[in-house]
Amino acid sequence: MDSLPHIALTSGDPAGIGPEIVAAAFCDDRVAAHMHLVGIGPAAVRPVEGLSRAVGGQHTWLDSEAPADWEMGRVQASCGAAALDALRIGHALAAAGEAHALVTAPVNKAALHAAGEDAEGQTELLSRWAGVERTAMLAVAGDLRVMLLTRHMPLVQAITSIAAMDPERIVDHLSLLATSLQELGISRPRLALAGLNPHAGEQGLLGGEEDALLVPAVERARASGLEVAGPVSPDAVFLQAQDGHFDGVLALYHDQAFIPLKLISANRGLTVLCGLPYLRVSPVHGTAFDIAGQGTASSENLVHALLQTAEWCRSRAE
Repeated sequence: MDSLPHIALTSGDPAGIGPEIVAAAFCDDRVAAHMHLVGIGPAAVRPVEGLSRAVGGQHTWLDSEAPADWEMGRVQASCGAAALDALRIGHALAAAGEAHALVTAPVNKAALHAAGEDAEGQTELLSRWAGVERTAMLAVAGDLRVMLLTRHMPLVQAITSIAAMDPERIVDHLSLLATSLQELGISRPRLALAGLNPHAGEQGLLGGEEDALLVPAVERARASGLEVAGPVSPDAVFLQAQDGHFDGVLALYHDQAFIPLKLISANRGLTVLCGLPYLRVSPVHGTAFDIAGQGTASSENLVHALLQTAEWCRSRAE
C-alpha cells in the first residue's frame, strides 16, 4: 500500500440518492486527505467537479452500464441492472487486490429483482461472487458493533428459523464475530449473545428458546475459547455494549440490531460484510427514493463510512 489506500466506491441505484452523495464525497476535502477513490457508475452521474478538485488528481472514475434514461425516485429494472454492473466491477477490483476495499452506495432490492436478480441484496451477491458461504453483516455505530444471525426476512420467518437452528450455527457466528473484530483491531473481543424473548426468557417463563438453544450455544462457544456473555436481555445488551462492557453483540434478527443502532448512529452508522476475502463497507441508509434528485441528501454517512474504511485499511496493512 502506498501512503493512501485505494477504495472502490459504487454509485448504487441511479434513481436513488447514491449518485449525489458519491459526488459530494468526491468533493470532500476529508476524503481527499485520506484515500484514493475509484468511483464506479454510469457516465451520466460521474462527479466531474470532484475529479477536477481531487488533490493531485488522485480520484478516478470507471464508467459502468447505464440506463438509456431513467426517472428519479422510482423502481426501474434498468436502474437495477446498472447498480448490478457497478457492483460487479467493484467486487472484481477488490477481489483482485486492485482496490484495498469496496464501499457501496445503496441499491434497491425491488429494482434488482426487476432486473432479473433474485438475491436478497448486495450481501448475498458479493458472497456468491466471492465463492464464500460463511458471511455475516456487522453493523457499527461508534462503540456499538452488532452482527446479525439472520438478515432480511419477515420477522415470523426469522423467529421460526432461529428456533429451528442447531446451536453450532450460533457458535459459528460468534466465532466469525470474534475473528472479524480482531481484523478490525480488537485483539481479545468480549462478546454478548442477545436473547430472543423479553428478559431473555425470564428463566423459561417468557419463552423456552434461551434454555433450549442459546444457553447451549454460549456454553459451546466458551468451551472453544471465546469470551461470551449471555444470553443477555435484548432490552439491555445494546446499551451495555455502547457503554463499553462488550466489544460486539450477536443479535438474532434485523430490527433487534438496527433499531438501537440507528437511534444512536447520528449519520455515522455503517455495515461491514464479514467473511469476504476483502473489506466491504456500506452506510446504513437506503436509496431514499422520496428525496432522490432534490439535492437535500446528506453525504455525511457515506463520508464517515469512507473515512472509517481508510482507517481500517491502514490497520489491516500494518
